[in-house]
Amino acid sequence: MSTNRLSSDTPAYRFQCWAAFIISLGSTSMGIWFLPLEAWTRAFLGLGMWFTVSACMNLSKAVRDAHEADKLSSVVEEAKTERILREHSRDAA
Repeated sequence: MSTNRLSSDTPAYRFQCWAAFIISLGSTSMGIWFLPLEAWTRAFLGLGMWFTVSACMNLSKAVRDAHEADKLSSVVEEAKTERILREHSRDAA
């Protein structure tokens, strides 16, 4: 049975992802903070931004979990197929 290994991201790619996340979140937060608006309007925009970030994180986790579940079911199906083929080849011999 062949083993499927997950491809690992490089440290540079992980750094780039975290840096982009932190910079975008920080700059958007600062942009909202310094808008010439009343405090309640800035608070509303800030809450909307934080809710969007939270929803994106939850969505990425759901997509990852679905991918891992599909991958696991593929491995189980592959193992069943190999067992059936092994039994068939043993019976044929």
